Amino acid sequence: MPTLGCASGTRAVIEKYNLSIQKKFGQNFLIDDSALSKTVEAAGVTKEDTVLEIGPGIGTMTQYIAESAGKVIAVEIDRMLIPILEDTLSDYDNVKVINQDILKVDIESIVQEENGGKPIKVVANLPYYITTPILMRLLESELPIDSITVMVQKEVADRMAEKPGSKDYGALSLAVQYYTEPSLVQVVPPSSFIPQPGVDSAVIHLKCHKEPPVEVADSKFMFSVIRSAFAQRRKTLSNGVANGNIGINREQVTDALSKMGLNPSVRGEKLSLAEFAELSNLLYPLVNKTGDK
Repeated sequence: MPTLGCASGTRAVIEKYNLSIQKKFGQNFLIDDSALSKTVEAAGVTKEDTVLEIGPGIGTMTQYIAESAGKVIAVEIDRMLIPILEDTLSDYDNVKVINQDILKVDIESIVQEENGGKPIKVVANLPYYITTPILMRLLESELPIDSITVMVQKEVADRMAEKPGSKDYGALSLAVQYYTEPSLVQVVPPSSFIPQPGVDSAVIHLKCHKEPPVEVADSKFMFSVIRSAFAQRRKTLSNGVANGNIGINREQVTDALSKMGLNPSVRGEKLSLAEFAELSNLLYPLVNKTGDK
């Protein structure tokens, strides 16, 4: 039974180890039993699952996951937390802690060695300062991942599910929707953490698509187009893509937009995922064929 997930249990660990909370690692420890239980429930974790947890901290979420999962692989960057995790997770023989940076660790080898290459589930209270890089790495990795259920800053969760036309719609929205079906699980207030963050948090569940919802000639190229389109949001899409150093010039972009029936002065936030797929399919055969234009 989890001993953390409440203020008293978390404070006891902090005091026992005279723990200095590291802001540089975005450490905010969850003390909300309901939020923890709902996160694991939303992830659909069973004894058949191997779960990858990112940033276990002192082991709060890890305890809850371990209660339901067959195996938990927890990747923690802060070496000062490793002895604490050995203590707080001592009752769980289905947890393995790896002291590495999730952005550098070989996730593919972990999946192969710990789950025989079968799909894993990712569950985590993500450090807010590197939420997007972590998610993009997981989404673009082409690893066997069944789902990703994470607690993030609420505005980031909102951005993931945004539709075209919103000021918050962008490259992250499109990546999440290309690779997964996002659904908001719950909003979690600052009072649910020690120390309290300055913003609301949210749990979002991302169910990975078996097949992408749109067909593209080259997904990496499509996301190069998307990133270029949103790199300078005030620019038109054609100027943004032309300045993106991806082998496409402005005239080629405006020609493609015209074929799609779109105004050449349209901005990136107006295009849906399907329209970005169509645009990239029109542009892909033209890569590096800019001539003297």
